[in-house]
Amino acid sequence: MMKEKAVVAMSGGVDSSVAAALLKQQGYDVIGMMLRLWSEPGKEESNRCCTPDSMAQARRVAAKLDIPFYVIDARDVFRDTVVQYFLDGYARGETPNPCLMCNRQIRWTFLLGHALALGAEYMATGHYVRIRREEDGRARLLRAVDHSKDQSYVLHVLDQEKLKHALFPVGEYPKPEVRAIAESFGLPTASRKDSQDLCFLAGDDYRNFLQRNAIEMFKPGEIVTRDGKVIGRHNGLVNYTIGQRKGLNIQSAVPLYVITKEAAGNMLVVGTQEELGFPELMARDVNWQSGHVPDRAIRA
Repeated sequence: MMKEKAVVAMSGGVDSSVAAALLKQQGYDVIGMMLRLWSEPGKEESNRCCTPDSMAQARRVAAKLDIPFYVIDARDVFRDTVVQYFLDGYARGETPNPCLMCNRQIRWTFLLGHALALGAEYMATGHYVRIRREEDGRARLLRAVDHSKDQSYVLHVLDQEKLKHALFPVGEYPKPEVRAIAESFGLPTASRKDSQDLCFLAGDDYRNFLQRNAIEMFKPGEIVTRDGKVIGRHNGLVNYTIGQRKGLNIQSAVPLYVITKEAAGNMLVVGTQEELGFPELMARDVNWQSGHVPDRAIRA
């Protein structure tokens, strides 16, 4: 009987390493794959993802587990989708979350395509999330056992077509147990530190990245109240966040907060705390993960 084949998206970290180890232990024919996503001149060693050290760690894990390991160059597609999405979002006055775009377009479209082309039935990552297969064939995405590490939010972009190929082995374990499992397998990544920053920021502030790649976003403009009164100047909309109070450098008898950023007019709109709240919101790019659009109002 042939083993089911599973590609593991490896990063050189402990979570994806343990995912690969657990799947091999469970009897899967495991293949390790790593994406080379980003390389900025002068920042190669400090990028969080796909550094030479991360690649070396992933190779060591693959060798320890005796599984094939491949590196795929995804720099062009990553730049054109994830990084451009990041830049475009700030240009519109938004605060984008590039991890969502990366999971949708890079891991679960680009990499999944490579996995399926190799004949794999499944692709696994080291995300802290669980998946449950229902009797009707649909998959449900569930929170991780370790709620403090839960990453179901960044995977809400996956649809049923992608979820049917998904495996998330570490979602069933608390983080300390994942490290203990890594030690039990003798994996060299067992004590490797967790990473938090956006992978292409090289541990840097996002504003420094924008200055290097989109200096035009730092154009000064007016700070105005909701009724259009000019009360100050800003030094680029990308330097401000909705709800921000400190650092506005404006004079007011009452505390004022950033309410919105009007990119078209390059204006920073401020108001009182009462004006900060909105009774409704507009959402786009909605993904009904069940595969069915609700036929009635739901509590969100």
